[in-house]
Amino acid sequence: MRHLTVTTFFLMASLLASTVLAQDALLEWFPIRPINLDAVLRQQTFAPSDREITVQAGITALRYGDIEVRTLYRYFSLHSREYSGFKTDQHAILLNPRWNNFIDILDFPKGMPINRTIRHLLFGPLEDRAVPYVGLLAGTNMPGAGPSSPGHFIGGQLGVRFPLALGVSLDIAIEYSQFQVYFLGDNKEAQQWVMTTGIRF
Repeated sequence: MRHLTVTTFFLMASLLASTVLAQDALLEWFPIRPINLDAVLRQQTFAPSDREITVQAGITALRYGDIEVRTLYRYFSLHSREYSGFKTDQHAILLNPRWNNFIDILDFPKGMPINRTIRHLLFGPLEDRAVPYVGLLAGTNMPGAGPSSPGHFIGGQLGVRFPLALGVSLDIAIEYSQFQVYFLGDNKEAQQWVMTTGIRF
């Protein structure tokens, strides 16, 4: 009887563990949170002399384990002194799929996992709380192909999220993007590297 009780206990524990693991990977539609607010500010005083301001806001549209898809609205403003005070204001709607904790795929060898070593070197005492991620950007912006026509916007990002307080974290990412911009009466292809800094809550 005692043997049967112990066996039953272990079976129930295994079932509970498998249920918890299954719950970790549930597909969630529009969990909304976390919400993000990000900004890019750049002042360039050499060839060409210009100023860039970018602000964006986003919500979580889908989440499945460490995979999340975000929807972003981005406002982009560029002021140039080199082209007779040229100014452009663009509005972009983007999808931003992200793979959180992607370095944890390197969970080997057993004695000293590579992912733990990388986390320790990069994040120090925050190694267990920092959330590194890799993401893609894809969508459309206005104006793009013409003064009233949308253009394409694609890019990628590499970033990390650090917890600040309960439910609030600091999000820092390096981003590369290509996008169409209507520039002085012509459709141009722009490329840029930026560092975004924002808050997620």
